Amino acid sequence: MKIAVLGGTGLIGSQVVKILRTAGHDAVGHSQSTGVDLLTGQGLAEALKDAEVVVNLTNSPTFDDASPAFFQTTMDNLLAAAKQAGVGHAVVLSIVGVDQVPDLAYYRAKVLQEDILKASGVPYSIVRATQFFEFIDAVISWTADESGVRLPSTPVQPMAAADVAQAVADVSVGAPLQGVRNVAGPDVFGLDDLGRITLAAKGDQRTVTTDDTAGMFAAVPGDVLIGKEDAVLAPTSYREWLAR
Repeated sequence: MKIAVLGGTGLIGSQVVKILRTAGHDAVGHSQSTGVDLLTGQGLAEALKDAEVVVNLTNSPTFDDASPAFFQTTMDNLLAAAKQAGVGHAVVLSIVGVDQVPDLAYYRAKVLQEDILKASGVPYSIVRATQFFEFIDAVISWTADESGVRLPSTPVQPMAAADVAQAVADVSVGAPLQGVRNVAGPDVFGLDDLGRITLAAKGDQRTVTTDDTAGMFAAVPGDVLIGKEDAVLAPTSYREWLAR
């Protein structure tokens, strides 16, 4: 199967390409560095030529109010090119609970991306994943200083980027879902407790203080970032990943 992976040189995309190639598929990663620009449409026609599936893993460079415009433009360009090329399956990566966090501009932007795909007429699949283990350090840094870290007790169910990539690869070679597949890590943590586990594993002596007003995830209501009942649970635990 010929599969075009947009954002194919990034954290998830590079792994998706590797997984698909190992399975015998003709998977090609595309990005600005390879001459494909979703914002301008440059290189898209050639990238999608003869492709049976297109996987869009590109991401907005910001999480602010500029992100909806990014997803509007890139999805419009991608889907126009996909229709022109006769692509039979479009896959995007989104976020578990994304449609339940209207106070975050980036989450609203991802909902817009999903809605554009659903309305396009191109057969589609949406993979909604929980937060990545690889981003936990960044989340901690948002509310950290030399003496400590403030984090909300927001429940999260993070997963390894490698497991996200496997989930995306599995969906991309199957029949279009015409819907959503939720994937999540095996364990649920309060974000504050996750911070404590992370700092302890790194030998960082700073204290984590629970502050339900701190950082971006303070805007998340209840347990919406937790995998749904139908979620496929990934095999890699956070403590296992930290110990590698």
